[in-house]
Amino acid sequence: EVQLVESGGGLVQAGGSLRLSCATSGFTFDNYAITWFRQASGKEREGISCITVSDGSTYYIDSVKGRFTISSDNAKNTVYLQMNSLKPEDTAVYYCAASVGYSVYWGQGTQVTVSS
Repeated sequence: EVQLVESGGGLVQAGGSLRLSCATSGFTFDNYAITWFRQASGKEREGISCITVSDGSTYYIDSVKGRFTISSDNAKNTVYLQMNSLKPEDTAVYYCAASVGYSVYWGQGTQVTVSS
């Protein structure tokens, strides 16, 4: 059974940091790309960062570039999202998703709230 479990969300003040984890199981981790998405209340879900596990290549959208860092621990089948210099506009439910070909698997999400 494929599982993705996010953790690490919470309440933080603006300027603070959080590290999200996406623990995966049930599939060949190295074959996948893992993407972090977020969905703020009343807004569409947006992809914010992606890592290709096999070669470690990464991608960030402009609004998080320089503040967020995605990484993977292949021994633990886990992807992390280090979030620094958090802003109130980063408040959202954060999801990780694993994709290869036409297969996409989602986690349940973790809430991140940044207070001003």
